[in-house]
Amino acid sequence: MNRQVNRRTFLKQTAVAGAGVMILKSGILKAGQSPNEKLNIAIIGVGGRGRANMSNVKTENIVALCDVDEQTLAATAKQFPRAKTYVDWRKCLDQKDIDAVVCSTTDHTHAFINVWAMNRGMHVYCEKPLANSVHEARVVRQTYLKNKRKLATQMGTQIHASDNFRRMVELIRHGAIGTVKDARVWCSRTPIGGNYLPEVKPVPKHIRWDLWIGPSPFHPYNPGYFRSEGIAGCLKWNRFWDFGSGQVGDMGSHLMDMAYWALDLRFPTSCEAKGTPVHPDTCPQWLIAEWDHPANDWRPAVKVYWYDGGKKPGMPSKIFNRDEMFRCAIFTGDKGSLIVDYGYRVLMPKLDSDMTHYKPPKPHELIPPSPGHYKEWIIGCKTGKPTLCNFDYSGALIEHNLLALVAYRVGEKLRWDAKNLKATNYPKADRYIRKTYRRGWVLNG
Repeated sequence: MNRQVNRRTFLKQTAVAGAGVMILKSGILKAGQSPNEKLNIAIIGVGGRGRANMSNVKTENIVALCDVDEQTLAATAKQFPRAKTYVDWRKCLDQKDIDAVVCSTTDHTHAFINVWAMNRGMHVYCEKPLANSVHEARVVRQTYLKNKRKLATQMGTQIHASDNFRRMVELIRHGAIGTVKDARVWCSRTPIGGNYLPEVKPVPKHIRWDLWIGPSPFHPYNPGYFRSEGIAGCLKWNRFWDFGSGQVGDMGSHLMDMAYWALDLRFPTSCEAKGTPVHPDTCPQWLIAEWDHPANDWRPAVKVYWYDGGKKPGMPSKIFNRDEMFRCAIFTGDKGSLIVDYGYRVLMPKLDSDMTHYKPPKPHELIPPSPGHYKEWIIGCKTGKPTLCNFDYSGALIEHNLLALVAYRVGEKLRWDAKNLKATNYPKADRYIRKTYRRGWVLNG
């Protein structure tokens, strides 16, 4: 009985705190500032996802706009005629009246903008993923932890705010499938391979190509890196090592979030991965990864798996072996399984499991409803109320995901020393844990 009481108490205490949230003990508002006052926000990257993110914060004051595409920048500036405009995000962050930044640029500049903005005392909302390497994710997380009492941060995993995700976490932590053995997550999207694209001249006058390349090794201009008909822009460039991290970095930010939150994961003890033959230019066209996670206060050690490029785990029933299951997670426990997608969940008890006495928690009994993913961040900026996808939680998640690409590239199972950011059995992995940047670009600036 004491064990059950302790477990219930633990669940209530950790449903939020277990997600990496720290209660802020001091407000974030400036002296004399009212919670009703509007934030002064800079939008860095105004096209693509930038438009969507901007539309969700435009009730605040948009005081700065930045984009390397001057045509897109000019069109957006018409909506916000009082906002200052920039093509270089570094100059944008020098604007003195900015309270908060929304970063929606290409993946290879996310970590830089996040760190620079936090170093200048600015709250940050960043499109996923936070970073493009294991080391970058660690730097983003550490920078936030140094400033967590002053800053509100949020990564763009909007589905984290959904009632379905919350119910999934409640069921898993409340013992709906018993003791969890593993979680398997997959995305059926198949990335494109190939080489870096050939040069196309001239560079259009409205494109600041050198700024688009940013800290990455230089590659000549080719419009194929951008949006094309029927294909989202990020699917054109994030397949390249210097610009993105493939599907485990992109969709993994959303989908691995299910396992990461529900199982209260942090840093793995090992990681291994396999996929298509390693290519010097592009991420794998399919990937299967496996992480070992140590036990915590309420569950034993677990394994977590990732599949993409058409690879899927075996399903517990033919009913669910359907092509439309584009992106899912399946949690397996000793009393059954839970299959989850963005908008649905299916609880499947084992035939020999007696679940007649199981009483599920009431909805939101363990995790309160979200006011909305973006609103959660805005409230956090103004009041200090914690955000669930802050850079502590999401930084660890992205570091975890990108470790799979390191293991894939070296072709070894890595024994992971998270404290020292080292693969203890394979020192050569360092070359993929950390990136080398172009001259003049500094990550912690």
